[in-house]
Amino acid sequence: MSEPPCVPRRLSRQIKVGSVPIGGDAPIAVQSMTNTDTCDVDATVAQIRRLQQAGADLVRVSVPDMDAVVAFGKIRAAVDIPLVTDIHFDYRIALQVAELGADCLRINPGNIGRADRVRQVIDAARDNGIPIRVGVNAGSLEKSIQKKYGEPTADALVESALRHIDLLDKFDYPEFKISLKASDVWMTVNAYRKLARQIEQPLHLGITEAGGLRSGAVKSAVGLGMLLAEGIGDTLRVSLAADPVEEIKVGWDLLKALKLRTRGVNLIACPSCARQKFDVIKTVNELEQRIEDIDVAMDVAVIGCVVNGPGEAREAALGVTGGQPNLMYENGKPSRKLSQEQLVDELEASIRSRVAQHRQQDNA
Repeated sequence: MSEPPCVPRRLSRQIKVGSVPIGGDAPIAVQSMTNTDTCDVDATVAQIRRLQQAGADLVRVSVPDMDAVVAFGKIRAAVDIPLVTDIHFDYRIALQVAELGADCLRINPGNIGRADRVRQVIDAARDNGIPIRVGVNAGSLEKSIQKKYGEPTADALVESALRHIDLLDKFDYPEFKISLKASDVWMTVNAYRKLARQIEQPLHLGITEAGGLRSGAVKSAVGLGMLLAEGIGDTLRVSLAADPVEEIKVGWDLLKALKLRTRGVNLIACPSCARQKFDVIKTVNELEQRIEDIDVAMDVAVIGCVVNGPGEAREAALGVTGGQPNLMYENGKPSRKLSQEQLVDELEASIRSRVAQHRQQDNA
């Protein structure tokens, strides 16, 4: 039933963010950003751990001032996931966090200031073996580019990126990745398409200021989905005005939908109709909440009637199809009858049993 992606990925230069390879043939990394006050170390550490549990490969932390630098050092010591530090304007912050264990410096060389300051930041990255992420955003383009184009455009984003890249090239530092973000889907997509043909470095994908949980997820899925389906993109963030954990969940769902990565349960569920023999929506909602902690990949089908149910259930690792009676399928074959009251409990128990078997095999 599963078919691999048929579009080859853009071959990019591979860099390392901590232990996570980005680019080349490495899996597309999923990341988010903390929205706690960085100086609240306990809250920030707790949020990073929740993001990691949800499946984050990387977490970005804003370091806006020297107080936040001190806090970052404590945060770095408390967590083991690679951390990207978000820095603007003050080059001294970049120098400090590089020494404190940052795994990547998110800066724009152009807003760091004089060339000697840019060189110090690059030297700090080089000395500590960490890459730089250049982040271009439609809302913060250089004044000269704003004047030239009049308004943000894909070409404006690309020109801004190339200016920053020129600075990195000047100081012979190829260890970087680039993001080109706008809230407009087509502007973002076209900018990435243009830049992807001009550089070899990895690309970090995102639709910035995409919106709330529902609308932002849709815009991100459309924009990032187009690029990923063309083989463009090495890491991504789904930017939502929501709990950052939701960004990780949507990011994974996007990659799973395109069969680019697998993690956790892939629920195949019908939208329900008058043919349903059990409450599909209630069952799916409850099951999703119960199995959020599972990271072993498997397909589970929940189909309310006998029209499509048996076919979907036979193709999944586990499935239930509505009928008289409802039937549980395991390994493509009917295994037992279930009432509505039993559905969620039995499905969860069967899923967890398979997870346990999978882990036993891995440890054997």
